[in-house]
Amino acid sequence: MNIKSRIDRIPGGMMIVPLFLGACLNTLAPNTGKFFGSFTNGLITGTLPILSVWFFCIGASISLKATPLVLRKSGVLVSVKILTAAMAGVIASWFIPAEGITSGFFSGLSVLAIIAVMNDTNGGMYMALMQQYGTKEEAGAFCLMCLESGPFMTMVTLGIAGLAAFPWQTMVGALLPFIIGFVLGNLDKDLRAFFTQGVSVMVPFFAFALGNNLNFSTILNTGLLGIVLGLTVIAVTGFMLVLADILLAKGNGTAGIGAASTAGAAVTVPPIIAAIEPSFAPVAPSATALIATSVVVTALLTPPLTAWWARRFGVLSPRYMAAEAAKLSRPVGIAPAE
Repeated sequence: MNIKSRIDRIPGGMMIVPLFLGACLNTLAPNTGKFFGSFTNGLITGTLPILSVWFFCIGASISLKATPLVLRKSGVLVSVKILTAAMAGVIASWFIPAEGITSGFFSGLSVLAIIAVMNDTNGGMYMALMQQYGTKEEAGAFCLMCLESGPFMTMVTLGIAGLAAFPWQTMVGALLPFIIGFVLGNLDKDLRAFFTQGVSVMVPFFAFALGNNLNFSTILNTGLLGIVLGLTVIAVTGFMLVLADILLAKGNGTAGIGAASTAGAAVTVPPIIAAIEPSFAPVAPSATALIATSVVVTALLTPPLTAWWARRFGVLSPRYMAAEAAKLSRPVGIAPAE
């Protein structure tokens, strides 16, 4: 029936479609998990256990054997993305109350949504774009972008912005599965290969469980605002990342544009943060819906923008191609005789 190939045609399909199905089930039959109980209830409500396995597998997929250039590039992109999210969160906190905006066009918008939507980069899409429009080193910058996945960096960002304080045990607990996976993956390459397979496999399962925390009213109320938020992610983080790529990482800006997106994993952050800190619980459902929309918007717009930038200023630009052609046309020196 070619179900997977059709889902793959949708940007972030393996995240968005199960999320939508979960929201359908929660809207039409909200007590399904309790009615059936057992494993069915675990599948519907088991967001945290499923995500803990997923974070473990992500950690196992990262290799320490990255060149200094790759680490510099990825370090610059990740750091600037997180600092940009923190600055946006601080500025937003001046205007948005702790319970979020509850009326008007911006109803459902919260500081948590803004930070989470800007914090995570769609690493898979970034790597694919850099393989086509960037360099091998820029594609390899994907390695540290995995650190953005999950709630840890959002918790750090909320702390940097002075918007929340989490106990050190909670911070360590959010990162521990990732660290254990990272250690095992680097001790044994076969374990890394084995656990890496779980990264993509787990996505539809936690997305379905997350969807069961949403309903259609929340999704419909935040749809247009989610589009605006996605455009804001591209504009704000894209501008900062391009500057950082050119000035700090000595690139041409293509990697910065390629990283200006929202990862599907960002959808997991609001409910996890709400489970850790109950004060965020009222804004978590709307934040999740906003982020899900932003994932689709940035997945649709970031690739053509990256391609345009590469043709104007990157490896596909006339200036770059002329410089490469000049290098190839230089006569090769003859080594002196022994």
